[in-house]
Amino acid sequence: MDKPKSKSEIAAPPAQNPLARELELIARGEHSDPFGVLGPHWIGDQGKKSLAIRFFRPGAVQGAVIWGKPAATYLALQIHPDGVFEVVLPEAKTGLTADQPVKPEAYRLRLTFPDGHRLETIDAYAFPPVLTDYDLYLFGEGTHYLKYEKLGAHVREVDGVSGVHFAVWAPNAKRVSVVGDFNLWDGRVHAMRGRGTSGIWEIFVPTLKDGEVYKFEILSRMGNQVGLKSDPYGFSGELRPKNASIVRSIDGYEWKDKTWIDARTTRDWLHSPLSIYELHAGAWRRNAAEGNRWLTYRELAAELIPYVKQMGYTHIELLPIMEHPLDLSWGYQTVGYFAVTSRYGTPTDFMYFVDRCHQEDIGVLLDWTPAHFPRDAHGLGYFDGTHLYEHADPRKGEQPDWGTFVFNYGRNEVQNFLISNALFWIDKYHLDGLRVDAVASMLYLDYSRKPGEWVPNQFGGRENLEAIAFLKHMNEVLHTRHPGALTIAEESTSWPAVSRPTYVGGLGFDLKWNMGWMNDTLKYFAFDPLYRQYHHNELTFSMIYAFHENFVLPLSHDEVVHGKRTLLEKMPGDNWQKFANLRLLFGYMYAHPGKKLLFMGGELAQRDEFWEEGSVDWSLENSPPHRGVQRLVNDLNHLHTSEPALFQVDFEWSGFEWIDANDATGSILSFIRRAKNPDDFVVVICNFTPVVRGDYRVGVPTAGYYREILNSDSAYYEGSDAGNSGGVRAEPIPWHGRPWSIKMKVPPLAAVYFKPQRD
Repeated sequence: MDKPKSKSEIAAPPAQNPLARELELIARGEHSDPFGVLGPHWIGDQGKKSLAIRFFRPGAVQGAVIWGKPAATYLALQIHPDGVFEVVLPEAKTGLTADQPVKPEAYRLRLTFPDGHRLETIDAYAFPPVLTDYDLYLFGEGTHYLKYEKLGAHVREVDGVSGVHFAVWAPNAKRVSVVGDFNLWDGRVHAMRGRGTSGIWEIFVPTLKDGEVYKFEILSRMGNQVGLKSDPYGFSGELRPKNASIVRSIDGYEWKDKTWIDARTTRDWLHSPLSIYELHAGAWRRNAAEGNRWLTYRELAAELIPYVKQMGYTHIELLPIMEHPLDLSWGYQTVGYFAVTSRYGTPTDFMYFVDRCHQEDIGVLLDWTPAHFPRDAHGLGYFDGTHLYEHADPRKGEQPDWGTFVFNYGRNEVQNFLISNALFWIDKYHLDGLRVDAVASMLYLDYSRKPGEWVPNQFGGRENLEAIAFLKHMNEVLHTRHPGALTIAEESTSWPAVSRPTYVGGLGFDLKWNMGWMNDTLKYFAFDPLYRQYHHNELTFSMIYAFHENFVLPLSHDEVVHGKRTLLEKMPGDNWQKFANLRLLFGYMYAHPGKKLLFMGGELAQRDEFWEEGSVDWSLENSPPHRGVQRLVNDLNHLHTSEPALFQVDFEWSGFEWIDANDATGSILSFIRRAKNPDDFVVVICNFTPVVRGDYRVGVPTAGYYREILNSDSAYYEGSDAGNSGGVRAEPIPWHGRPWSIKMKVPPLAAVYFKPQRD
């Protein structure tokens, strides 16, 4: 039917319409409860019920409701000049009992625009809430650990209708809308339903599909500020400089890594080989033939995985691949915490990459950034016009070093956001653990702050009690839900028990970066060998605290950027000495207690510092001295995984024994690494001078032939090839308090490993 019903069938608004104020707020986009006005509502007195269907579309000149089967068309009255329409159907015409809920499929809306274009759609305001009261209770309590399954954008069916459900937390908003191409980015069109004191807003928009671009438009109660925000829980985002979220389903991928995941659940990583290759996904290798573009996740699977496997690494650690607006931040200024960056492909592409790693027995770790977040206008800062995710007091809520905001860890919903995010990457992307960035900045209220620029805790101390509680809680939940997944702390101070369980007072991490070892070791190597004898304690000091924590020895990206020079260029001396020193550094590192981490390019003795717009200089594989270092790292990794003495007992004194820690004059260290079986051991001698030490004697535990299983000065590694012709035999000459000893030639600037073979 193409003309309005009679006044008996459609209730025209009276002169003094009680809805007038609310309709004006709807038209201006300022109504806090649009579902209370729009959509289907039973009106009238008992016995004289009618169904009023109101809808709003700015710019429409005519509206109609198509009701029932067979369909009948009822033209609407325009009850507000900006595009609010109403159809009132007497109860008898609806086929429903008064006060009976109206199903969304009962009617459709038809809108006509000035150019004659017509749009027929299902009414978003006909759908009931999707989130349950129990969901809201868990949100407020901070225990909805799978919150990402509820908030954000999810393709789903509601009452048999396909569409997208949107939900967001904005407790200080007057009105929240989802906007996108589907509503011409007009925040008045799809204003969301507020869920009371929970601060959650939600709406189901029918017919929308995967791939829709969207944001949340938030009208704050604080000064009526309007913010246009990306979805904090969005699974995908636009490529910078664009920054909208993208509706993306991430549940359809068919994983093929069950064998790996099942084995991980019971894997004891602390007593297993763990050698980590840290890399930036966009700067490991570029496609020079196509404008120096990034490799995609699938291309990385094809090229990176074979290289890592060949090199003998057990794990890949990715610098943050969560969505971030600035390439220069390398991902550490995260905006899309649940969105894998679109720079290298889709969520499915990244799942494929992780899946392929697992099929090749390679674990995948992710740098995770819960310490701070950037100020970008579309991000978490001032999210609903207030300091929602961050502290309002800048002495607690701003990080002066990085110009970023600090999370308010004392707020249940914020803790819930971060814990849910930690679980998300392991649950949905099968990652094997998280390296938690900048933990020290979280633990101390006065971190990088001058007196008067920080607020003490309730006991007058500098410890951030809320952050400590968060870290403990996060580790407990993650390890309970994902046994075998690792958490690794980048913590640069002497905070106690970082890698100890929470039930003994620790923070609950599995491992901690040994920043002290890294700093002392690189400082020592920077000295000319002539003067190293005066700094011998720089090397031996690490063993004083080596077993206080479960340590990772990191030679990370932080050491080869911003004028710090590469590992090779940190070394003193001429070209030969630089390479020999670097080979010695790696030989010493792999023998020292602790798990291992090396940043990409280090294995090739790269001369250029890390730059996110470049890549590893793969031409160095054709240069003998660079190729020699690569061969050494390859052999060290394979030795690390094949020799239990080099990995089984990294965190107890029973796995390490000094032979001679005091030869400062010769700048030589000698020690033993033992496996769980103490009869399985490796003898290590490191010469930190360019002088060959002939007839050098060290005490050893047993008789037999000691095979030289590694010599970093080998010609195979482009060294001078000073060595021991494959090994030496122990003699019954007491030395270093042991009944047997071996006499050897110690190569210059080299590490030598010996493995006893029984006669």
